[in-house]
Amino acid sequence: MPIEIPRVKQQRLIGSIRKYFDQNMEEELGDLKAMLLLDFCLKEIGPVIYNQAIGDARAFMTEKVADLDSTCYEPENVYWPGQKKRRK
Repeated sequence: MPIEIPRVKQQRLIGSIRKYFDQNMEEELGDLKAMLLLDFCLKEIGPVIYNQAIGDARAFMTEKVADLDSTCYEPENVYWPGQKKRRK
């Protein structure tokens, strides 16, 4: 599943990449190069991060579902606590 980012967010990321290069690299980056770098990161790095996030979410949900019996359990027939049931 390809990762697609809305245009507004893409423009913000391009600006962020350019700012990073301005502050940390000796090379200045224009919009086109920043867009190509973002595209590379989305195609090459994005799936790794996405798959890790899905795996983490799956593990979290599996743990929560396994714990349903203890967290979502209400004792039954507790209106008369401590009384033995009568036999007929």
